[in-house]
Amino acid sequence: MSDWIDLRSDTVTRPTPGMRDAMHQADVGDDVYGEDPTVRSLERLTAGMLGKEAGLFCASGTQSNLVALLTHCQRGDEYIAGATAHTYKFEGGGAAALGGIQPQTLPFEPDGTLDLDAVETLIKPDNVHFARTRLLCLENTQDGKATGSAYFRTARKLADRHDLGLHLDGARYFNAVTATGETSSAIAEPCDTVSICLSKGLGAPVGSVLVGPEEFIHQARRWRKVVGGGMRQAGVIASAGLYALEHHVGRLSEDHEKAELVAAAVNARFQGAAEANTNMVFVKLPGGEFERLIDHFQRHQIRINRNRWVFHLDVTFEDADRIVEAIAGF
Repeated sequence: MSDWIDLRSDTVTRPTPGMRDAMHQADVGDDVYGEDPTVRSLERLTAGMLGKEAGLFCASGTQSNLVALLTHCQRGDEYIAGATAHTYKFEGGGAAALGGIQPQTLPFEPDGTLDLDAVETLIKPDNVHFARTRLLCLENTQDGKATGSAYFRTARKLADRHDLGLHLDGARYFNAVTATGETSSAIAEPCDTVSICLSKGLGAPVGSVLVGPEEFIHQARRWRKVVGGGMRQAGVIASAGLYALEHHVGRLSEDHEKAELVAAAVNARFQGAAEANTNMVFVKLPGGEFERLIDHFQRHQIRINRNRWVFHLDVTFEDADRIVEAIAGF
């Protein structure tokens, strides 16, 4: 094993020995025919944990969000999202390119939410001049900031007033659940659909699950096929997601703790330069200092993606101590 500590993202995790064993022993079938028992188990488990009727295993969070948007909206429709939301900024323009769906954006608030009063002003009237506003897309966590269920209940009321769907990009959903102390279904309950990523903090090598009403998921399954997401003996990778949900949710608080420890070390060295949000540390330093810090970390075998440092199951508490020591010695 490498001695490098990788803080670039929680997508860099590798399957644990127990997860590899589960993958090796997975019971499989042809999922396009609906015959892979492990995929079906993963879909049922994820939907049940979030209090939804059904789930759909997708190859990635990008695919899961795209399939959700294609199912919620038609060509010429519009969705509202944050200006730096993953669904808008980091998914290749898929909704526009493949679905003819127009995005309407607004900035996130400092707490990671969207100002719902501002959202309401962006909803288009029923007029032939405008795209039809059909969907509100929210994110949790957003830049590591966790939002509780009260906000989503308010968003639900707004969506109902204007006959909008409500989709949640929950790539790090269980980090939000851990941080808020709410049940895994409470935050999801007001949302029509939720996308859950298995390959970030949960540590699976690949995959996401889209959950929602049974009829919606039936339609989404067709769109998954359209965008090339029909998989065959997918239980081999679905078993890793099952293992992650059964064994890795409870340990996410450890990643949050490591982030707090490292943020405190940064702030001891550079007053007020760091903020910890769930499993992420955001660091603000002058450009020259950042370049020096990156070089310093390289010498200590620590990889960072500049100002966002992400903690995960492959970063141990001993690793966190190494990072703290490196910061102190900078």
